[in-house]
Amino acid sequence: MLKRHIGWWLALPATLLVALFLILPVAATIGSTFGEGGGPLAPYISFLSSGFRRTVLWRTLEISLATTAISLVLGFLTAYVVSRAPRNLKSLLIIAAVFPLLTGVVVRSFAWLIILGKNGILNNALMALGITSEPFAMLYTQGSVIVAMVYLFTPLMILTLVGVLENIPDDLIQASASLGASPGATFRQVVFPLAVPGLIVGAVLVFTGSFTSYATPQLLGGEKQMVMGTLMYQQAMVNFDWVSASTIATIMVVITIAIVLLMTRLAKRLNPMAT
Repeated sequence: MLKRHIGWWLALPATLLVALFLILPVAATIGSTFGEGGGPLAPYISFLSSGFRRTVLWRTLEISLATTAISLVLGFLTAYVVSRAPRNLKSLLIIAAVFPLLTGVVVRSFAWLIILGKNGILNNALMALGITSEPFAMLYTQGSVIVAMVYLFTPLMILTLVGVLENIPDDLIQASASLGASPGATFRQVVFPLAVPGLIVGAVLVFTGSFTSYATPQLLGGEKQMVMGTLMYQQAMVNFDWVSASTIATIMVVITIAIVLLMTRLAKRLNPMAT
């Protein structure tokens, strides 16, 4: 009897820890939004009736989706090159890809302040080359936040995809070529469908990370490019409106779950074997 259920007993401590430190706090945060006067949905109606907050939500989605799409393309191309490289060179390329992850998010975001500032490296280079006579205002724009986010999260996409692409047997690619398929057709009909599970996992990681990010939008976007993470911090730590902050957190959780389910459904359509 004990042997039959030993797996459940071994998993019990970790399950209790997850329930205690993850599920219960999230459930308490969501539950706190339904106890206010004016009805259980009053905080959500108040949030959605505010034009400013709808703009913040839409801006967060735009930044997150753009970051995910760009990271997907860059990460896939880089991971494909790494997966097909010789063994010795592959190790060096993987180290180079994950090197940015060895420093903290704040340090990496602050580096972009130095690069994109009016007196920063990029503006100085453009003026030195004669491309412009006046420095561009690149900081505190949506573009600067997206650039920094792509830099932050593309290594995660690469790490996710390298393992998936490495596991695609060379025999399949060679068989496709021997049957007369062009390199483009081999990519569309063999490589891409088999890489879909990795693409979905990487996209979920990047979207979730960028959608809930705080430090990078705060440093590079400021008040002009406020996102859901910075708005939630403002409501909780500046205005001390914890119900509003919990409402924002709940909306972020719901949107994240919806995006994950949507991507999973998309993965099943592109590759029925993907889960």
